[in-house]
Amino acid sequence: MDQFPSLSSSYSASPQLLSIDETVTLIPGLPNDIAAQILSMVPYSHHSRIKCTCKAWSAFLSSKTLISFRHHFHHLSHLLCIFPQDPSISSPYLFDPHNLAWRPLPLMPCNPHVYGRCNFTAISLGPNLYVLGGSLFDTRSFPMDRPSPSSSAFRFNFVESSWGQLSPMLSPRGSFACAAIPNLGKIIVAGGGSRHTLFGAAGSRMSSVETYDVGRDEWVAMDGLPRYRAGCVGFLVESGEEREFWVMGGYGESRTISGVFPVDEYYRDAVVMDVKKNGCGKWREVGNMWQEGERARLGKIVVVEDYDGDGPGVFMLDNNDIFRYDMVSNSWQKESGVPRKAPRNSSCGFVGLNGELLVMTFLKGGDATESRRPRQQKRVGSLLIQIYNPRKKTWRSLITKPPFHGLLDFNTAVMCTIQL
Repeated sequence: MDQFPSLSSSYSASPQLLSIDETVTLIPGLPNDIAAQILSMVPYSHHSRIKCTCKAWSAFLSSKTLISFRHHFHHLSHLLCIFPQDPSISSPYLFDPHNLAWRPLPLMPCNPHVYGRCNFTAISLGPNLYVLGGSLFDTRSFPMDRPSPSSSAFRFNFVESSWGQLSPMLSPRGSFACAAIPNLGKIIVAGGGSRHTLFGAAGSRMSSVETYDVGRDEWVAMDGLPRYRAGCVGFLVESGEEREFWVMGGYGESRTISGVFPVDEYYRDAVVMDVKKNGCGKWREVGNMWQEGERARLGKIVVVEDYDGDGPGVFMLDNNDIFRYDMVSNSWQKESGVPRKAPRNSSCGFVGLNGELLVMTFLKGGDATESRRPRQQKRVGSLLIQIYNPRKKTWRSLITKPPFHGLLDFNTAVMCTIQL
């Protein structure tokens, strides 16, 4: 039994409900409620280091009460979760940019029949991390060298530090749009297909949409997209009581060059669905967001919540420039240029964290110590993170040594953010 009882409702409970078992001493000489507040201020990325101090600290730092304290007293750490590749064979990592701290997560449960999972989606809802769908190879399918979409759903519980398998999606899919609806405790997914990173423009496309109810562990089908759409991005726009689920970009049909080489037909538009408390409304279509020849496809997208007080800010990284989406004119306006430009065709990570935009690239080379390491143990070089604050219009940067033992390709790595 948990020595530190968890809250029975939300994380916004009053201080009186944040009670601590008085039979356990957290810090000698201090009341437990004060000691709990002090411990809750320790960055989440450092918890694994101090758990071994004593049994009382280990129990408290592994309890739901800790999460409750951190939410109530606004001690949350804004963390980035990076999946270098298939999470059943390569550990995901939490990264704390504020403290430059890395922490590995346990491997996801392994299925001996499937391998090479990619194009899955990772998303957080509350203190939990969800890994949905993807494309993979299945030894039970024929032909075995062709990828298949996955309907699997997993959840990582940060309190118990363990993975659990959830009810599968109604339709298997990878490369799909996804967004969390925190106030309703739901996750919505749309579109997708079976494409794998090893197979160019091949693979299926789909238009189906479904929502996941976290409390019921249940998937429910919704009205499908107006047309097939894979490789798209999704996000939620909230204004007062109104919620909209946006699906942008992606690809549908493909054409061939000289009747041999498949080439995707990328979309320049978006579609929007009204999200209601008891369901979802119909889809409406938004026209093209750029002119023919302006760009070939949608770049990497991140959303900054409460950007201008009336809704989120939607930003796109296109080569070394950042653009902001103007919903009124349905167009992309240049916001800023990345100070230290990445070489053309190199992979860049782009993510929104705590109201800022992070552009991540690897610096070439390494120190002499790294060059003398055996090849199998050699780590990648330093990670340069350039951070843009869209409200202040300012840039800053930091450099960290990532724990990866191989080159991280941001074009295939999966990333999401979480607050703990």
